[in-house]
Amino acid sequence: MRPRIMSRPEGRARRAGGPDGGTPVRAVKMGRVCVALAGILAAVLVPAGAVSASTGGVYWCVQSHSPWNAYQQRRPPLPRPCARGYIIVRIPGSGTTQLVTVGAASYGTSWATINTFAWTGGRWVHRRGPWAARIGQRGMAPPGRKTEGDLRTPQGSYGFGFMFGVLANPGVLFAWRHAYRYDYWDDDPASPLYNEWVDVRHQNPGARPEPMHQIPVYDYAAVIAYNTARVPGAGSAIFLHVGDGSATAGCVSLPVARLQAVLRWLNPARHPVIAMQVIP
Repeated sequence: MRPRIMSRPEGRARRAGGPDGGTPVRAVKMGRVCVALAGILAAVLVPAGAVSASTGGVYWCVQSHSPWNAYQQRRPPLPRPCARGYIIVRIPGSGTTQLVTVGAASYGTSWATINTFAWTGGRWVHRRGPWAARIGQRGMAPPGRKTEGDLRTPQGSYGFGFMFGVLANPGVLFAWRHAYRYDYWDDDPASPLYNEWVDVRHQNPGARPEPMHQIPVYDYAAVIAYNTARVPGAGSAIFLHVGDGSATAGCVSLPVARLQAVLRWLNPARHPVIAMQVIP
Protein backbone atom coordinates (compact mmCIF):
# COMPACT_ATOMS: atom_id res chain seq x y z
CA MET A 1 0.00 0.00 0.00
CA ARG A 2 1.72 3.16 -0.93
CA PRO A 3 0.61 6.67 -1.60
CA ARG A 4 2.66 9.15 -3.56
CA ILE A 5 6.37 9.00 -3.33
CA MET A 6 6.27 12.49 -1.85
CA SER A 7 4.00 11.41 0.98
CA ARG A 8 6.18 8.56 2.07
CA PRO A 9 8.83 6.81 1.23
CA GLU A 10 7.31 3.79 2.84
CA GLY A 11 9.68 2.80 5.50
CA ARG A 12 12.34 3.94 7.80
CA ALA A 13 13.56 2.87 11.17
CA ARG A 14 15.83 4.01 13.93
CA ARG A 15 18.50 1.93 15.56
CA ALA A 16 17.62 0.20 18.78
CA GLY A 17 19.60 -2.00 21.09
CA GLY A 18 19.13 -5.71 21.49
CA PRO A 19 21.16 -8.90 21.67
CA ASP A 20 21.67 -11.04 18.61
CA GLY A 21 22.01 -14.35 20.37
CA GLY A 22 20.02 -17.57 20.14
CA THR A 23 17.97 -17.66 23.33
CA PRO A 24 15.83 -20.78 23.72
CA VAL A 25 12.08 -20.23 23.88
CA ARG A 26 10.79 -22.08 26.93
CA ALA A 27 7.33 -23.52 26.67
CA VAL A 28 4.69 -22.03 28.94
CA LYS A 29 1.55 -23.69 30.22
CA MET A 30 -1.66 -23.41 28.32
CA GLY A 31 -3.48 -22.41 31.45
CA ARG A 32 -2.06 -18.90 31.40
CA VAL A 33 -4.75 -16.23 31.52
CA CYS A 34 -5.57 -14.71 28.11
CA VAL A 35 -6.50 -11.13 27.51
CA ALA A 36 -9.95 -10.76 26.03
CA LEU A 37 -9.23 -8.53 23.08
CA ALA A 38 -11.54 -9.17 20.17
CA GLY A 39 -9.17 -7.55 17.68
CA ILE A 40 -6.49 -10.16 18.22
CA LEU A 41 -8.69 -12.99 17.10
CA ALA A 42 -9.49 -11.18 13.89
CA ALA A 43 -5.87 -10.26 13.34
CA VAL A 44 -4.95 -13.84 12.64
CA LEU A 45 -7.93 -14.44 10.42
CA VAL A 46 -6.76 -11.32 8.61
CA PRO A 47 -9.03 -9.30 6.36
CA ALA A 48 -11.37 -11.95 5.09
CA GLY A 49 -9.90 -14.88 3.27
CA ALA A 50 -9.48 -12.78 0.16
CA VAL A 51 -6.65 -10.73 1.63
CA SER A 52 -4.68 -13.50 3.27
CA ALA A 53 -4.24 -17.07 2.22
CA SER A 54 -5.86 -19.96 4.10
CA THR A 55 -6.89 -19.38 7.69
CA GLY A 56 -6.03 -22.98 8.54
CA GLY A 57 -2.80 -24.10 10.16
CA VAL A 58 -1.36 -24.10 13.65
CA TYR A 59 -1.59 -21.14 16.03
CA TRP A 60 1.23 -20.07 18.33
CA CYS A 61 1.51 -17.31 20.89
CA VAL A 62 5.06 -15.93 20.88
CA GLN A 63 6.37 -13.53 23.50
CA SER A 64 7.53 -10.19 22.13
CA HIS A 65 10.22 -9.70 24.78
CA SER A 66 12.66 -11.68 26.92
CA PRO A 67 12.51 -14.52 28.03
CA TRP A 68 10.94 -15.27 24.61
CA ASN A 69 8.45 -17.91 25.74
CA ALA A 70 6.01 -19.45 23.28
CA TYR A 71 3.06 -21.80 23.49
CA GLN A 72 0.84 -23.50 20.95
CA GLN A 73 -2.91 -23.03 21.07
CA ARG A 74 -4.53 -26.47 21.20
CA ARG A 75 -7.90 -26.08 22.89
CA PRO A 76 -10.74 -25.15 20.50
CA PRO A 77 -12.07 -22.86 19.34
CA LEU A 78 -8.98 -21.69 17.45
CA PRO A 79 -7.54 -19.15 17.31
CA ARG A 80 -8.09 -17.48 20.68
CA PRO A 81 -6.53 -14.32 22.18
CA CYS A 82 -3.01 -14.80 23.51
CA ALA A 83 -1.72 -13.89 26.96
CA ARG A 84 -0.62 -10.30 27.52
CA GLY A 85 2.66 -9.48 25.79
CA TYR A 86 2.38 -12.27 23.20
CA ILE A 87 1.87 -12.07 19.44
CA ILE A 88 -0.46 -14.59 17.82
CA VAL A 89 1.05 -16.33 14.80
CA ARG A 90 -0.56 -18.59 12.23
CA ILE A 91 1.91 -21.22 11.02
CA PRO A 92 0.49 -22.62 7.75
CA GLY A 93 2.27 -25.97 7.90
CA SER A 94 5.13 -28.02 9.28
CA GLY A 95 7.45 -26.63 6.61
CA THR A 96 7.55 -23.20 8.29
CA THR A 97 10.65 -23.02 10.48
CA GLN A 98 11.44 -19.29 10.37
CA LEU A 99 9.40 -16.53 11.97
CA VAL A 100 9.58 -12.72 12.07
CA THR A 101 7.36 -10.89 14.57
CA VAL A 102 6.47 -7.20 14.38
CA GLY A 103 4.75 -5.92 17.51
CA ALA A 104 3.35 -2.43 18.12
CA ALA A 105 2.50 -1.20 21.63
CA SER A 106 -0.70 0.57 20.50
CA TYR A 107 -2.78 1.42 17.46
CA GLY A 108 -1.57 5.00 17.28
CA THR A 109 2.19 4.43 17.22
CA SER A 110 4.35 4.25 14.10
CA TRP A 111 7.05 2.37 16.03
CA ALA A 112 7.25 -1.39 16.42
CA THR A 113 9.63 -4.07 17.68
CA ILE A 114 11.02 -6.81 15.41
CA ASN A 115 12.27 -10.22 16.54
CA THR A 116 13.20 -13.33 14.57
CA PHE A 117 12.80 -16.96 15.64
CA ALA A 118 13.82 -20.35 14.27
CA TRP A 119 12.05 -23.66 14.89
CA THR A 120 14.74 -25.80 16.50
CA GLY A 121 14.42 -28.92 18.63
CA GLY A 122 10.65 -28.72 18.74
CA ARG A 123 10.46 -25.11 19.95
CA TRP A 124 10.78 -21.54 18.73
CA VAL A 125 14.27 -20.20 19.48
CA HIS A 126 14.94 -16.46 19.52
CA ARG A 127 17.59 -15.41 16.97
CA ARG A 128 17.62 -11.62 16.47
CA GLY A 129 16.19 -8.54 18.16
CA PRO A 130 14.54 -6.83 19.79
CA TRP A 131 15.06 -4.15 17.16
CA ALA A 132 13.13 -0.91 16.74
CA ALA A 133 11.32 -0.66 13.41
CA ARG A 134 9.05 1.88 11.75
CA ILE A 135 5.58 1.01 10.48
CA GLY A 136 2.72 3.03 8.95
CA GLN A 137 2.37 6.72 9.76
CA ARG A 138 -1.04 5.92 11.26
CA GLY A 139 0.13 2.75 12.99
CA MET A 140 -1.47 -0.63 12.39
CA ALA A 141 -4.92 -1.01 10.88
CA PRO A 142 -7.63 -2.73 12.93
CA PRO A 143 -7.93 -6.36 11.81
CA GLY A 144 -9.66 -6.61 8.45
CA ARG A 145 -9.81 -2.84 7.96
CA LYS A 146 -6.65 -2.12 5.99
CA THR A 147 -7.45 0.02 2.92
CA GLU A 148 -5.47 1.49 0.06
CA GLY A 149 -3.67 4.70 0.97
CA ASP A 150 -4.65 4.71 4.66
CA LEU A 151 -0.99 4.90 5.79
CA ARG A 152 -1.51 1.87 8.09
CA THR A 153 0.25 -1.48 8.35
CA PRO A 154 -1.96 -4.59 8.09
CA GLN A 155 -2.16 -7.01 11.00
CA GLY A 156 -1.92 -10.76 10.50
CA SER A 157 0.45 -13.57 9.49
CA TYR A 158 1.87 -13.60 5.96
CA GLY A 159 4.54 -15.27 3.89
CA PHE A 160 7.16 -13.55 1.73
CA GLY A 161 7.20 -13.16 -2.03
CA PHE A 162 10.38 -12.20 -3.87
CA MET A 163 13.07 -9.74 -2.81
CA PHE A 164 14.20 -6.69 -4.77
CA GLY A 165 16.29 -3.58 -4.72
CA VAL A 166 17.92 -0.70 -6.53
CA LEU A 167 21.29 -2.15 -5.57
CA ALA A 168 22.75 -5.56 -6.33
CA ASN A 169 21.62 -8.72 -4.56
CA PRO A 170 23.27 -8.58 -1.11
CA GLY A 171 23.40 -12.37 -0.88
CA VAL A 172 19.78 -13.35 -0.24
CA LEU A 173 18.37 -16.84 -0.84
CA PHE A 174 15.04 -15.62 -2.22
CA ALA A 175 14.62 -14.71 -5.89
CA TRP A 176 16.04 -11.20 -6.41
CA ARG A 177 14.61 -8.59 -8.80
CA HIS A 178 16.53 -5.45 -9.71
CA ALA A 179 14.49 -2.24 -9.51
CA TYR A 180 14.99 -0.11 -12.63
CA ARG A 181 13.58 3.34 -13.31
CA TYR A 182 10.88 1.83 -15.51
CA ASP A 183 9.63 -0.47 -12.71
CA TYR A 184 6.54 0.55 -10.74
CA TRP A 185 4.06 -1.04 -8.35
CA ASP A 186 0.42 -0.74 -9.37
CA ASP A 187 -1.57 0.65 -6.43
CA ASP A 188 -4.65 1.66 -8.40
CA PRO A 189 -7.69 -0.36 -7.18
CA ALA A 190 -9.34 0.16 -10.57
CA SER A 191 -6.40 -1.31 -12.48
CA PRO A 192 -6.33 -4.93 -13.73
CA LEU A 193 -2.73 -5.12 -12.47
CA TYR A 194 -3.51 -3.88 -8.97
CA ASN A 195 -0.90 -4.94 -6.38
CA GLU A 196 1.59 -6.17 -8.96
CA TRP A 197 5.07 -5.14 -10.13
CA VAL A 198 4.78 -3.52 -13.56
CA ASP A 199 7.34 -2.71 -16.26
CA VAL A 200 5.92 0.51 -17.76
CA ARG A 201 7.64 -0.16 -21.06
CA HIS A 202 5.18 -2.99 -21.66
CA GLN A 203 2.15 -2.49 -19.40
CA ASN A 204 0.02 0.26 -17.86
CA PRO A 205 0.67 0.54 -14.08
CA GLY A 206 -2.57 2.41 -13.38
CA ALA A 207 -3.05 5.85 -11.86
CA ARG A 208 -0.23 7.25 -9.70
CA PRO A 209 1.85 4.06 -9.43
CA GLU A 210 4.66 3.56 -6.91
CA PRO A 211 8.20 3.98 -8.34
CA MET A 212 10.34 1.00 -7.35
CA HIS A 213 13.61 2.79 -8.10
CA GLN A 214 13.73 4.72 -4.81
CA ILE A 215 16.94 5.41 -2.93
CA PRO A 216 17.58 4.55 -0.15
CA VAL A 217 14.32 2.93 0.99
CA TYR A 218 14.20 0.40 -1.85
CA ASP A 219 17.93 -0.29 -1.98
CA TYR A 220 16.99 -3.66 -0.44
CA ALA A 221 13.51 -5.00 0.27
CA ALA A 222 11.29 -8.07 0.58
CA VAL A 223 7.71 -8.32 -0.63
CA ILE A 224 5.32 -9.28 2.18
CA ALA A 225 2.65 -11.51 0.67
CA TYR A 226 -0.29 -9.34 1.69
CA ASN A 227 -3.46 -9.21 -0.44
CA THR A 228 -2.14 -11.76 -2.90
CA ALA A 229 -5.72 -12.18 -4.14
CA ARG A 230 -5.47 -8.50 -5.19
CA VAL A 231 -8.80 -7.48 -3.70
CA PRO A 232 -9.38 -3.94 -5.02
CA GLY A 233 -8.82 -1.31 -2.35
CA ALA A 234 -7.65 -3.74 0.35
CA GLY A 235 -4.10 -2.40 0.23
CA SER A 236 -1.01 -3.03 -1.86
CA ALA A 237 2.78 -2.96 -1.90
CA ILE A 238 3.52 -3.99 1.67
CA PHE A 239 7.27 -4.46 1.98
CA LEU A 240 10.03 -5.01 4.53
CA HIS A 241 12.61 -2.46 3.44
CA VAL A 242 15.40 -0.03 4.32
CA GLY A 243 14.45 2.63 6.85
CA ASP A 244 15.47 6.27 6.82
CA GLY A 245 14.14 7.16 10.26
CA SER A 246 10.63 8.19 9.21
CA ALA A 247 7.32 6.36 9.53
CA THR A 248 6.17 4.45 6.44
CA ALA A 249 3.05 4.40 4.30
CA GLY A 250 2.20 0.93 5.58
CA CYS A 251 5.39 -1.08 5.19
CA VAL A 252 7.85 -2.22 7.87
CA SER A 253 11.36 -0.76 7.79
CA LEU A 254 14.69 -1.36 9.50
CA PRO A 255 18.14 0.27 9.34
CA VAL A 256 20.05 -1.17 6.39
CA ALA A 257 22.53 -3.37 8.31
CA ARG A 258 19.79 -5.04 10.34
CA LEU A 259 17.55 -5.40 7.31
CA GLN A 260 20.32 -7.10 5.36
CA ALA A 261 20.88 -9.53 8.23
CA VAL A 262 17.20 -10.51 8.17
CA LEU A 263 16.98 -10.73 4.38
CA ARG A 264 20.07 -12.96 4.15
CA TRP A 265 18.75 -15.19 6.94
CA LEU A 266 15.32 -15.77 5.41
CA ASN A 267 15.23 -18.98 3.41
CA PRO A 268 12.39 -19.82 1.00
CA ALA A 269 12.96 -23.53 1.68
CA ARG A 270 11.97 -22.85 5.30
CA HIS A 271 8.73 -21.07 4.34
CA PRO A 272 9.19 -18.05 6.65
CA VAL A 273 6.22 -16.17 8.08
CA ILE A 274 5.99 -12.57 9.27
CA ALA A 275 3.38 -11.85 11.97
CA MET A 276 2.35 -8.22 12.54
CA GLN A 277 0.14 -7.23 15.46
CA VAL A 278 -0.74 -4.66 18.08
CA ILE A 279 0.43 -6.41 21.26
CA PRO A 280 -2.17 -6.78 24.06
